[in-house]
Amino acid sequence: MSGDENGWAQAGPPVAEATNISKRYGSTVALDRAHIQVRPGETHALVGRNGAGKSTLVSILTGLQAPDTGQVLFNGQAAPRLSERDAWRRHVACVYQKSTIIPELTVAENLLLNRYHRNRGGLISWRSLRREARSLLADWSVDVDVDAKAHELSVEQRQFVEIARALSFGARFIILDEPTAQLDAGAIARLFGHIRDLQGQGVTFLFISHHLQEIYEICDMVTVFRDARHIVTARVADLPRGELIAAMTGEATALAAARSRTAPAATTDLVLDVSGLSTSGVFDDVSLRVRPGEIVGLAGSGGSGKTEVAETIVGLRTAGAGTITVAGARPRAGDVNAALASGIGFVPQDRHQQGLVANMSIADNATLTIPERLGPAGFLSGRRRDAVARSMIDELAIKTPGPDLPVSGLSGGNQQKVVMARALANDPKVLVLITPTAGVDVRSKEFLLDKVDQVAARGTGVIVASDELDDLRICDRVLVMFQGRIVADLPSGWRDHDLVAAMEGLSIDA
Repeated sequence: MSGDENGWAQAGPPVAEATNISKRYGSTVALDRAHIQVRPGETHALVGRNGAGKSTLVSILTGLQAPDTGQVLFNGQAAPRLSERDAWRRHVACVYQKSTIIPELTVAENLLLNRYHRNRGGLISWRSLRREARSLLADWSVDVDVDAKAHELSVEQRQFVEIARALSFGARFIILDEPTAQLDAGAIARLFGHIRDLQGQGVTFLFISHHLQEIYEICDMVTVFRDARHIVTARVADLPRGELIAAMTGEATALAAARSRTAPAATTDLVLDVSGLSTSGVFDDVSLRVRPGEIVGLAGSGGSGKTEVAETIVGLRTAGAGTITVAGARPRAGDVNAALASGIGFVPQDRHQQGLVANMSIADNATLTIPERLGPAGFLSGRRRDAVARSMIDELAIKTPGPDLPVSGLSGGNQQKVVMARALANDPKVLVLITPTAGVDVRSKEFLLDKVDQVAARGTGVIVASDELDDLRICDRVLVMFQGRIVADLPSGWRDHDLVAAMEGLSIDA
């Protein structure tokens, strides 16, 4: 239920208000007379492409830096001075995509860091610390063991602990920065349930996400930034998806409507044949076939086994049973090099941990899979490498001054394009993608999915393993996994309800 329906979302002055905010870094304009107003009790989305100014606004709203012009108000009163950190914590807190919890400390120690109770001798009273931590978690319905080390917690649990810690300072305005980026479908549902519960207790949220489906599910209001400026603020229910995307990009995009493609003609030829693939406790008796030019989705929530199946196909894992055949050949199981040699290209789930070498150049990252094409007898030609890289930069519209730039200097969307470029560098017969548009802006998402369409049109078979509905809409059919087994095979044109129900192990007609 939205804040408006409860009656308290419009009562009183705004919980937070930023007006006429401008911020420059040298010649770069990060914010240009931008503004936002967040009413009490609502969940307010802030969306925009990378570089729109969202992160700069968050740093100003949380007192990490001052605007060049403009003013920040909390509950109608001027924000504290930047040096008054405790005063800021009583007004606002941000739960970032990368956790600020200290891994080696317990939950209780993290919750009350630098606020430990001490006895008359000046020593920390660990009993009092744990008691207060339990009370705090109970107050905000967070079910976590206060004695557990933070590194033992799931991403979801760490987020709940961070929210509880923020609330313990007195803040009732919480900024959630890409909170679902590392969560599976079940954890997202629990997070949204927790947000609604806290909303009912008068907590206000600013929700930052690239996933538009989530905004329509959880948010009451949405503000769009583009090119450092405020574009529109509207009730989510009153803003059609196409208009929201147009506001973010400055133009209507293909994602505003259902994507369409012509499925490849029926043929007995297979470019990928997976038969009876099993790994104890992970997935069981998984079989799938992909024809040249066909895009097959592999859907499922966390724990379904979809990611593990995709990683097994590309040689990152070894199955206990079953076979994988690529264009008539069987690469050695559990061998990435053999998978590459057989004609598999791969975009992994996490570009930071698995997809990129951050300090290496775009050229080096994009050509890691094709050293044999860059020079004889193991010697690499820089000229040849750069020529290949420039061709990839052009093909994938990577925004960079040149191939020598370290990939760490690129935006998230352009980094993902580099990962895609490397996957395509060896002209794969089969392209395997795991959550290929995670953490990228709307325009980059559209571009990447269009590129997958183009690759398939050239005869490459594609597997898209994802629980993102937009990723799966491009597929000719979607295989749904639940608890390690394929439970549904949905042709293109599926309904969201049917797909999500199958992912959650429910009857299609439920």
